[in-house]
Amino acid sequence: MKIRLILIFLIGLISTGCVGVSSTGIFGTGVSVAIDPRSLGTQIDDSIMQKNLSARILLVDKNYFLNVKTKVIDGRIFITGKVDDPEEKLKLTKLAWEIEGARSVKNDLKIKEEFNFKQSAKDLLITSQLRTALVFNENIKATNYQIDTYKKKIYIYGLAITSEEKDLVIEEAKEILDVEDVIASILLVDNLRIQKNWIIYHIW
Repeated sequence: MKIRLILIFLIGLISTGCVGVSSTGIFGTGVSVAIDPRSLGTQIDDSIMQKNLSARILLVDKNYFLNVKTKVIDGRIFITGKVDDPEEKLKLTKLAWEIEGARSVKNDLKIKEEFNFKQSAKDLLITSQLRTALVFNENIKATNYQIDTYKKKIYIYGLAITSEEKDLVIEEAKEILDVEDVIASILLVDNLRIQKNWIIYHIW
């Protein structure tokens, strides 16, 4: 039991960026041609889009560097984090659509509220538990998924090798105690450059 709690804690630190690691998935810190199912050309295009978007966001407000996260996969842009008001969320959505090559924009920015340490701790624990479950499931490529938890709602973005893997990820999320909802945006490798919209699943 103690070993598992330690593992959850360490994986939580890694997932929140407190510990530096060498990651080999699509959400890692570098590009891994061998493991990333995207073609090299797509990886390069996504990287250029990501840098352009990050630069434009910082020009709008340097505070976004800490509060807003972005990811580009196959030309699809994902935005997470927190902003002060709905107008900012709309502004950043418009900014993302203006990036050359953008195929879709998934904006999950949250409006800032009064900080609640207890709620934030619960959300971090939920994220850590799910990340641990994915890491220990040999049928899931854990580094191909990004996980965010906000008020007991889990948001999962990623790329699944098979439909079975996609279902496994969702099932693992549903098993986490105290989770109120699971919103999974998961694309299958076979649908890259074919499917126009991400598959959105709302559980419960």
